[in-house]
Amino acid sequence: MNYDLIIIGAGPAGMTAGVYAARKKLKTLILTRDIGGQAAWSSDIENYLGFSMITGADLVTKFEKHLEEFKDDVELHLINGGVTKITPGDKEVEVQTSDKQKFVGKAVIITSGKVPRELGVPGEKEFLNRGVTYCAWCDGPIFKGKDIVIVGGGNSALDAALNVEKIVGQIYIVNNLDALTADPVMVEKAKMAENIRIINQAEVKAITGDKKVAAVTIHDRDSGLDREIACEGVFIEIGSVPATDYLKGVVNCNDQGEIEIDGSNMTNVRGVFAAGDVTTVTEKQIVIAAGEGAKAAISAAKYLTKI
Repeated sequence: MNYDLIIIGAGPAGMTAGVYAARKKLKTLILTRDIGGQAAWSSDIENYLGFSMITGADLVTKFEKHLEEFKDDVELHLINGGVTKITPGDKEVEVQTSDKQKFVGKAVIITSGKVPRELGVPGEKEFLNRGVTYCAWCDGPIFKGKDIVIVGGGNSALDAALNVEKIVGQIYIVNNLDALTADPVMVEKAKMAENIRIINQAEVKAITGDKKVAAVTIHDRDSGLDREIACEGVFIEIGSVPATDYLKGVVNCNDQGEIEIDGSNMTNVRGVFAAGDVTTVTEKQIVIAAGEGAKAAISAAKYLTKI
């Protein structure tokens, strides 16, 4: 089936783009493997205008309900593995999914966001879903009463710790820098929590166990010694990378893998736009992603009018 517009991803950028596309009466398809993207993983959001405090899941639910009001114009299609290929043509763009489905649109907006960055140590892949996780919001309840290690020192790591600190046992935050880099308000909350211990200047060397995670080996940079931390869960929260592997050789990306866009959210390819965290936009925030999604949809509508 052919569409006026195909949006790849349903995070804040993608859903906002869908609302704006519907207001322009564009026949729109949103292809996504989840609803909400990284925003759905956030615990407490305190900087989205209109809400002094709201969880990521609740905010995403509000986004989704708003989008449902335009279901006559916007079709939401969930796919297991995601989009694997886009092929631009003279007047149309073909989008292929992991289950070999093909969709054609006159324009495409890429809002596929970011995916968790891997740690790259022995045991990480072996114990994935057997103690190793990249999503505290999704998997936190599994570790009720258990000791865990959280790897990282930025906002994602502190958000994970604060999200599960009332559920799990002891939390060890292993940070490879000499101080945490998260927002001060989050750092202060973590320091006040009785079951959170912060270990700076430490590097994770390996994740070990038998059938599931049993310990993490860390290297203390100050002493030069290695030691083990007994735990049953390892939350890897060292940031994320743009989900652009399927776009290599199609659109221009910078050294970090972010899609290069102009002021109208257009890529170097005719009919292909991008918005949100997957692009070179300076700051990665929910409110900015939503705004960028609106811009991209407006630009795509203008493009479609011209052709």
